[in-house]
Amino acid sequence: MRSTVTDTLPPRVKRALGKLGADIALARKKRSLTIMMMAERLGIAKSTYLKIEKGDPTVAMGAYAMTFFVLGFDDALTKIMDAQRDEQGLLLDAQRLPKRIRARKNSGAI
Repeated sequence: MRSTVTDTLPPRVKRALGKLGADIALARKKRSLTIMMMAERLGIAKSTYLKIEKGDPTVAMGAYAMTFFVLGFDDALTKIMDAQRDEQGLLLDAQRLPKRIRARKNSGAI
């Protein structure tokens, strides 16, 4: 039997997606938009939009991205994995720096 994406997600990720869905629903309500209005603006079925508000991991990333755009969070995706904010990655880069640098010997230098 094949496991689904939902079955293999860690609980922490499931909670994060659930919160994202709830936050999307709240943002929609604050803008006085109906579920049907959102679905039409996104170009998706109402049932798919409802999955977005539930934080369903099987919904395409593009649908979530378009949801951010319609709600006015255009730059949200660019901030998620910003390399300048990746503290662990920056630390690993610093650890990989060589202790010292040696000049290369040129065999054909004049």
